Amino acid sequence: MASAVLPSGSQFAAAVAAVAAAAAAPPGLRLRLLLLLLSAAALIPTGDGQNLFTKDVTVIEGEVATISCQVNKSDDSVIQLLNPNRQTIYFRDFRPLKDSRFQLLNFSSSELKVSLTNVSISDEGRYFCQLYTDPPQESYTTITVLVPPRNLMIDIQKDTAVEGEEIEVNCTAMASKPATTIRWFKGNKELKGKSEVEEWSDMYTVTSQLMLKVHKEDDGVPVICQVEHPAVTGNLQTQRYLEVQYKPQVHIQMTYPLQGLTREGDALELTCEAIGKPQPVMVTWVRVDDEMPQHAVLSGPNLFINNLNKTDNGTYRCEASNIVGKAHSDYMLYVYDPPTTIPPPTTTTTTTTTTTTILTIITDTAATTEPAVHGLTQLPNSAEELDSEDLSDSRAGEEGAIRAVDHAVIGGVVAVVVFAMLCLLIILGRYFARHKGTYFTHEAKGADDAADADTAIINAEGGQNNSEEKKEYFI
Repeated sequence: MASAVLPSGSQFAAAVAAVAAAAAAPPGLRLRLLLLLLSAAALIPTGDGQNLFTKDVTVIEGEVATISCQVNKSDDSVIQLLNPNRQTIYFRDFRPLKDSRFQLLNFSSSELKVSLTNVSISDEGRYFCQLYTDPPQESYTTITVLVPPRNLMIDIQKDTAVEGEEIEVNCTAMASKPATTIRWFKGNKELKGKSEVEEWSDMYTVTSQLMLKVHKEDDGVPVICQVEHPAVTGNLQTQRYLEVQYKPQVHIQMTYPLQGLTREGDALELTCEAIGKPQPVMVTWVRVDDEMPQHAVLSGPNLFINNLNKTDNGTYRCEASNIVGKAHSDYMLYVYDPPTTIPPPTTTTTTTTTTTTILTIITDTAATTEPAVHGLTQLPNSAEELDSEDLSDSRAGEEGAIRAVDHAVIGGVVAVVVFAMLCLLIILGRYFARHKGTYFTHEAKGADDAADADTAIINAEGGQNNSEEKKEYFI
């Protein structure tokens, strides 16, 4: 007859605890588990030197958690896994618990490895690994469930703000675990907000408030709410674009004269450029402290003054407005004297017509090549208020023009002198040529009565002695 070996008191107590934990098992497995527990408890030897260990688990809600009970120096002792309520999940390779989300991944004498799918916040807590030795060993692992924010919302106090106004922007991250960290950005610049945390049923709602003073440069710039959370990979953010209204910005552009210097007799054309949000609907021109000249022509943003004179000096203002406010820009007009010209010198020689023509061409050329007058973008009301640098530039231009005219006149005078010398040389040449012919024709008296050349030479003064010589010379 075979005899059974009863387990020690501690082993039996461990077996009884296991039987009580298995009470939740289905009826079909209950008897089998009881027999297995009793036989395991009877056969378990002392467990000196055994070591049971496990690791904590952190998992994101909805993902899979893996629990591993491991034994060093295994002697085939029974390994059991219990939930936070001390209910048996697995006893060896049997699963008494009805929750089908628990699945056995590995079972051996040295490891019991179980997976839990679709983890929820209710699964968080301590899970116990037990090893039936003498004395029994127990180790626990903590499952921590991370819950990312369910909703991220940003709200701006006003959809449209006015330049210089302070607005409130709020961002809310709801139902997260642990609490999220909220960061603020305006474009690429990080701003600092004030956060409040509200806890409800182990979940956290975080609201961050940002007070922002807007400027016209902020129009169209995004305000970004970004959260940082261990369950979130990458950047989780939401944003809103600022819409800022601002008063007009006014700028006056001179379109004529191109060089900018305004002289008497010239024309002036100014264009007023106004930019704002909303776009300015009214742009007007006025003359500060005086009436607009009668010959000034206004056409929308353009101001045209023909045939400038000294009475037109003054400050001309362009004004623009919208629903936010109004702004203006001033242009100070100063009319300079017309360019001076030097009259051509008069002559009493026979080459007067030619000289006058040359000087006229030179004068016209100098007038054509003279730089076009240019006005000042901002001019004083009087000549005494002119900026010294602007005056020196205008004087340098006038002196250069006068020097150019002086050089042209000198060149014309030199040309006249050369031409007169050429004419004098021609007259002298003709005179000498005529004088020489007379000398040879009338060399001998009585030549008019001679029948031929020989007779003329013979009848010439001086007698017969020089007749041959004169004849030869004449021929």
